[in-house]
Amino acid sequence: MIGALYNGISGLNAFQQALNSESNNISNVNTAGYKSDSVTFADMMYQNGVGKGSVLQSVQKDFTQGNLKLTGNPYDMAIDGKGFFMVQGDKPEVYYTRAGDFRMGTDGGLQTSSGLNVMGFATSAATVNATNPSAQQFSSMYDKYLGSQVVINQDQVFTINARSTDYVSSASLPVNLDDYTTMSGAGYKTAGAKIADIEALSADYRQRLSELSATIGTSITSTTQQSTVDFSDFNTRLANEGDFVEIFIGNAVFRQAFDTDAQTTMKKFSDQISATKGLTSSVDTNGLLTIESLIPGQKTIVGSPLINEEPYNVVTVDAVKGSGQGAVDSARTALQIAVERAGAEFLELTNGLDLTGASTLNVNPIQLKLDNLGFSDNGFGTPEVVNGVVLMNQGDHSFVVGKVSTAYFNDTNSLKPLGDNLFGKTFASGDPIYAGELNKVEGSILEMSNAELGSSLTNLMVYQRAFEANSKSITTSDEFLNIAIQLKK
Repeated sequence: MIGALYNGISGLNAFQQALNSESNNISNVNTAGYKSDSVTFADMMYQNGVGKGSVLQSVQKDFTQGNLKLTGNPYDMAIDGKGFFMVQGDKPEVYYTRAGDFRMGTDGGLQTSSGLNVMGFATSAATVNATNPSAQQFSSMYDKYLGSQVVINQDQVFTINARSTDYVSSASLPVNLDDYTTMSGAGYKTAGAKIADIEALSADYRQRLSELSATIGTSITSTTQQSTVDFSDFNTRLANEGDFVEIFIGNAVFRQAFDTDAQTTMKKFSDQISATKGLTSSVDTNGLLTIESLIPGQKTIVGSPLINEEPYNVVTVDAVKGSGQGAVDSARTALQIAVERAGAEFLELTNGLDLTGASTLNVNPIQLKLDNLGFSDNGFGTPEVVNGVVLMNQGDHSFVVGKVSTAYFNDTNSLKPLGDNLFGKTFASGDPIYAGELNKVEGSILEMSNAELGSSLTNLMVYQRAFEANSKSITTSDEFLNIAIQLKK
């Protein structure tokens, strides 16, 4: 009878602890990333075949995937699959969490809601291509968008962004008459032609950028098409009113009537061609006309050159389109030259992540503010997450600022729950292992609690009845003892 009392007490203790665990699940049914507790019981020692009660054997976390909820908050992230986010405070110890309700901290870092730094792979400093050597970041001065591209593959993530100063205003400044006289026939461009060239070249630059992801690892330089026509006898053929020089380019016919003298006529003929978007032309004193496409890789039909119906030959060196980084570099150089020709400044920033050593989990805090990173004097942008890669979007530009790292453990159940949605590693759990290939990190989404209210309420009723039954065994044993005591009297 005394043993029955202790058996009942052990049952009360076990089910009280189970009740505590299940009520904790219910209280965290809406906690982001919460992993529910699951309890198991065990019988205690036996004496002469009779058991001595029960004990709560273990409380283990259920690490099954929680439901993913679209929040619309661009800082929120969720792991779809295996692993944990890595976070760190002021101390060197790294903690692990499934809760992705992140934010931007006061220092511009990506942080948890409790102020811990989210760890990952930080971006490099920008590589700069600029007209002005002192220009190292975008400012309000660089107000013309030229191009932006995000490139993501297995080992490399980088962004390329280009802007310029106001080339429309600078190209439209008055031209000195002496400058025109010097430049006529030598690639002279009107303001409108300069602006049109920049628009054509920026479109080509963006096209080459868009192709870069599919051609990463290749680098073939693009070249421009160049056509020449030897009008060496132009002085004798262009001598009178009614004489003309003509050529067919693309879908247009360019004709220049005799004006003043042969040399002036040829210069104006060349200037007509140079006024065409994407083309430049020059003619020397010997009558050698050179027509070049400004857009690398672009082919243009050039034919049927005439002076007064007398045909001439065209010699053309075809363009090479190129591919990969070489094509991008060629397009950028051509665009930069056109921007500078318009009197404006060009600025291109390239920055990225090197993920070749990601498996070593050599991680750092992720900085979000663009001014702290040296990309823009305006620090703020809108975050976007592409499978863990964090981009900051500012206007038409996207800058990669980092990639959150995820880790898993061989024995997840041995992790130590620390509260605040955090877990700590233990000797039994082992060291963290890179989980980047085992999951997908989604943006603007949160993983919700995997605690199921229906199961928890059912368990509560079971534990309540078990608790009542154990208390009944105690009162029954007490009654038996009273009867025994009365018999002795």
